[in-house]
Amino acid sequence: MKSYRPTWKQDGRDEQQVSAVTYGLSAAEDYKARKESEGGVSDVEIVPVKPGRKPPTRRCQWRLVAS
Repeated sequence: MKSYRPTWKQDGRDEQQVSAVTYGLSAAEDYKARKESEGGVSDVEIVPVKPGRKPPTRRCQWRLVAS
């Protein structure tokens, strides 16, 4: 079975967002339709991935704010 991972662009974020979960094609298409209906989401794509491949890591950009 081929695996697919949805990706999308979220308003207010510079990096392409990547699903942490892989799906079969029909489930990935359902996920894409749900994502496209959300506000602030664009450029939704379904990307084929090799089984067992992890999504690209995103650097955490935490900022400490003095209280």
